[in-house]
Amino acid sequence: MLSMATGCSQSNPNQGTTSQQSPQAQEAASIPRAQSGKTKVVTTFLPIYLFTKAVAGNVADVEILVPPGTEVHEYQATPENVKAIATANVLVKNGLGLEVFLENTVKNAQNPKLTEIDASKGIKPLNEISPVVKTAQEEKDQEHAQGNPHVWLDPVLAKQQVTNIRDGLIAADPANKATYEANAAAYIKELESLNSEFQQTLQKNPSCTFITFHDAFPYLAKRYNLKQVAVVQIPEDQLSPTDVQNAVNAVKKYKVKALFSEPGVDNKLLSSLSKDLKLSLRPLDSLETGETDPQHYFQVMKANLQTLQTACK
Repeated sequence: MLSMATGCSQSNPNQGTTSQQSPQAQEAASIPRAQSGKTKVVTTFLPIYLFTKAVAGNVADVEILVPPGTEVHEYQATPENVKAIATANVLVKNGLGLEVFLENTVKNAQNPKLTEIDASKGIKPLNEISPVVKTAQEEKDQEHAQGNPHVWLDPVLAKQQVTNIRDGLIAADPANKATYEANAAAYIKELESLNSEFQQTLQKNPSCTFITFHDAFPYLAKRYNLKQVAVVQIPEDQLSPTDVQNAVNAVKKYKVKALFSEPGVDNKLLSSLSKDLKLSLRPLDSLETGETDPQHYFQVMKANLQTLQTACK
């Protein structure tokens, strides 16, 4: 269950893909495989694009369906998405029920030769690890029937996703096996280093309690012994005084050290809550928006680590 529809900043879902490629690479991505000689891979949203691009390097053309900054949970597919899948060799998804839009889009693409890679294959999903507190009478629930899908925010599970993507690309394009293996190994080594950094830093402040307003961080919390004590659902607008009081009561009840929102979420209630409770409101990034360089994952996660370290002191 997600706590906020504003978990990701909104942008126009009709925009084209936003991978930062050279004009030559963009041109190559638009050429069918028969002409370019490269495997055409489409990915669903930013974290899966980052992992896939890291593994594929320059031997496959990698595109993204959901523009970074667009809410993936409620995404509506475009005709361009259907066309991209219709002409692709491989589709890579996060799985765990996150990409609801995919089923009909793949059907409409009518591509019998499409290979699908589930990046979360073999990962045991978490369900709710903390209470979900509703602060308003009428709120849309976004239930995750297959468990919480935000596995990419745990560097150890991200290794599994990279491995799944590597194996899927090798099966679809065995001629480039050596490249996929080498690229994946290098990225996994960085993920292992990141995991060590998280462990060494966060073990200094055990039992850090926090409340979040977007249920994106249970895997991160479980991995590093943080205590996410509640997810407080905050409506975006039309707040009644009762809604505000419910939110204040929820946060007071759990006596937490930290409040975490997401970058780009402008919610006056959260700011006012943090002032009333004398708690700092800090950003934790769920990586659903940002740059398309595979190194962006490490930049964001290290910033998240600094945020956690500061908040948990």
